[in-house]
Amino acid sequence: MKFVIAIIQPHKLDAVMKALDEKEIYLKTVTNVLGCGRQKGISEVYRGVREAGNLIKKVRLEIAVNDIYLDQTIEAIRSAAQSGKIGDGKIFVLDLADCIRIRTGEWGGEAIG
Repeated sequence: MKFVIAIIQPHKLDAVMKALDEKEIYLKTVTNVLGCGRQKGISEVYRGVREAGNLIKKVRLEIAVNDIYLDQTIEAIRSAAQSGKIGDGKIFVLDLADCIRIRTGEWGGEAIG
């Protein structure tokens, strides 16, 4: 099992969610976050408003997947979030030790599927 964390631009969220749904990746959590990377606080225009300062608005997706779904999860995020400009974001992949579905008590990959 893997835990995928993706930091993307807010205006790409709908496209990424649609791409993940098309790949039948449903176990997702979405959070609005602030951060900076190589942009080093360089402002960008988001929905007609210039964002300034060291922290820029981003969206964080957290997705738990079984190993067989990892490649298609990464590709769905990458293809839908990519604009080719600085600030597109990052994808992090971590090993997921375990997952327990509270409702049924299922463990491991069965709890994700």
